Amino acid sequence: MNRLGFLWARTLRQEDPLAALSQGLNLAGHVALVGNARSLTGAGAQIDAAGTVVRINRAPMPSAQSHGTRTDMLALATGLPAADLARLRPGRVLWMSPKRKRLTWALASSPGFYLHPLQDIARLRQTLGAPPTTGLMMIDLLARSRAERVDLWGFDFFASLSLSGRRTAAQVPHDFAAEKAFVQALITRDRRFVLHSPAG
Repeated sequence: MNRLGFLWARTLRQEDPLAALSQGLNLAGHVALVGNARSLTGAGAQIDAAGTVVRINRAPMPSAQSHGTRTDMLALATGLPAADLARLRPGRVLWMSPKRKRLTWALASSPGFYLHPLQDIARLRQTLGAPPTTGLMMIDLLARSRAERVDLWGFDFFASLSLSGRRTAAQVPHDFAAEKAFVQALITRDRRFVLHSPAG
């Protein structure tokens, strides 16, 4: 597909041509999923020690000591300024948002691009009773992957707010109590997952 075909499919909300751009996703081994909680500190070396490091949206990284340096995959549900993309240099971009009109040709044509299926997003939304965060969509995706271990860093379910912005929990459309319960239930039944305290 060329850029014009992409723009046509996106404008007309033709999911099949967009999905054809998506590459298979093989999440295996040891994965570190890094959330954007302001409370995350001191976890940089442990994050970078994982086989695959997945970050979320603009993925602020105040320091290597707190957040590490690698970004193997970037899970996005929003547009990303070119400066952030250059800073993160992700090996792959995973578009997690149901809002396909926000997807750019530059991202969709990048090597290893992945488009998260709409039915998976809808299933989570029904489970939570609210739109899922990018982080929760990644956790759900990892739960269905061949990952052997998943370390969750920087997830405090908005208790310390997000490094990505100044909005409070009341100003975003997500249900963080429901997401916390979802993750706690997952950890109870799936021993691959480890939720680290925000302070590392």
